[in-house]
Order: sequence, then C-alpha cells, then structure tokens
Amino acid sequence: MAEDICYLNKDALVIKTPKKSPLVLRTVLLIFAMVCGIYICSICLKQITHTKTKLLNIKVIDQSCQADNIEQWEIPFVHYPNPVTFSREECACNPVQYFAILSMQRSGSGWFETLLNSHINVSSNGEIFSVKDRRINVSSIIRTMDKVYNLDWFSSASKNECSAAVGFKWMLNQGLMDYHEDIVDYFNEKGVYVIFLLRRNLVRRMISVLANSYDRNAKLLNGTHKSHVHSPAEAEILAKYKPRINATLLVPQLEQKLKDVQEFLRLPYRELTSRQVKIHGGPLSEQVENWSDVLQALKGTSYEQFLHSDY
Repeated sequence: MAEDICYLNKDALVIKTPKKSPLVLRTVLLIFAMVCGIYICSICLKQITHTKTKLLNIKVIDQSCQADNIEQWEIPFVHYPNPVTFSREECACNPVQYFAILSMQRSGSGWFETLLNSHINVSSNGEIFSVKDRRINVSSIIRTMDKVYNLDWFSSASKNECSAAVGFKWMLNQGLMDYHEDIVDYFNEKGVYVIFLLRRNLVRRMISVLANSYDRNAKLLNGTHKSHVHSPAEAEILAKYKPRINATLLVPQLEQKLKDVQEFLRLPYRELTSRQVKIHGGPLSEQVENWSDVLQALKGTSYEQFLHSDY
C-alpha cells in the first residue's frame, strides 16, 4: 500500500491519503458491526440478569396439598379454595367439600341447616338466591356460587375455623328450575354434593305454608314476622293460628306435584299409577320386635316424632 504524503502549504498541514480498496472498507464495516453487536448484547444480558434477580425475590406459593384417606373417586369432590378476601394460612391444605341443600319452602330445610351449622367446620349460608339480582340470569347465579365456594361469601354462618364444608340453601322456585341444565353442569364440574329435602307429609307442609303466609301480614310475634323461631314460647304463639284448607281443592292440589314433575321432564300429562304395594304398613309398634327398647331410646328426644309418623 502506498505511503501517505505530507506537505505544508501556507495555510495548514495537508495530508493526502490514497483511496482505500472496497475490501478494506467492508472489513472496517464488519468490525464496526461486530463491536456494536457485542455492546448491545452486553446491555441486554445485564437487563435479563436484573429481571431474573427481581423474579427470584418474589415469594411464589405453589404448594401441593395431599389429602389423607381420600379414595380415587372422591378426588373431584375435594377442593382447596384460595379466597380473595382473606388468607387461609395454616388451613390452606385442609380440603373443603361443596354442597347445596335443595328444597321447597316449609319443608324443614331451615331446621336442617341449623343442624349443619352447629358443626364447627361447616358453613351453610342460607337462601342466598332469595335476592332476585343474584338469580337474574345464569351468569349471575354462577358468579354467586363461585364466590360462596371460594369462601369469599360472608354471613352469620361463616366460620373462622378451618372450613371442611361450605354451601347454601336453594329453594326450587329461586331460579333453580329456570336454569337447571347449566346448574347441573356446574355441580358436576365442581363436584358439588346435592342434598334434596322433601317433606313427606304434604298436608303438613300445606298447613305450614298457609300459616306462614298469614303471619306475613298479621305479625303475631309482637308485630314481627318470623318464618322460623327458636323458642317453644314463640312456636306456641304461632301455632294458635289454624288456617282453613279448601277441602274441595285439596286432592287436586296434592296431585299437582306429580303434574309438576311431568312438566319438568317435558312429558305429556298422564294419570300416574304404581303396582307396588307397601310392605311395612300399619303402626311402627307392629313392625319392630324390640319396640319397647326403641320407644325408650327415642322418647324425650327430638326424634320422638318418628314414633308417631303417618303410615
């Protein structure tokens, strides 16, 4: 390569450099690109390292809970809720079962729910769908159930202790029949235990419905209407009212239940009959060999009423 030529003129030092070949220019550009690339990569690596450091400082809870004595078929019914409104802390791995009590008004569901709620680990939250806004459509129903089963629903029945079962009471006329297909799918997906309560003596239920309807306006308990009471004295006051039943319409009203079932199943209405004959008819005292022992065991308890059940 020719050497540079230097000379002085009257104004300044002038350096004349021979023109570089294309190969030299490409080499210079390549080296420049490599240097820039190495610099950019070093900056990116510093940022990635800094990001990883931040991520490592985040406390991640990914705890696998293994329930003891759980059969294979029970796995879909065992849940570990992660509430938004509070932390379960030491109870995080305590399994929770979901349930729903399905019934009709004046069928004993309130009494049954008080029994469940007497358990320290059970939260049954009452008739949550008695409020129309919660059952205005299937989306609102599912949203409400999600909140209950995630332990984010608070009522007087909510337990501070580790919950083992959580649910609510649902009357058949509170949106349940309107969206039954979606609700069944939800129950199956979530593994919800369904407890269906039916009052066997429909005449007694009818009396209870009529009396409760009357008390909505009469308010026999010091100007207050109560659908359920917790003392014998209050029960005695309400029991003083004796409703009148339309005897002419009694049989058709009782038969209406079978019509409702056929309508629910989308069947053409038919008179239904059964060829089965009741085996254990007559008084209970004639059906049990050691009746005196059974009588003595149940007498004076809340189950004494079963001794005098209808047959």
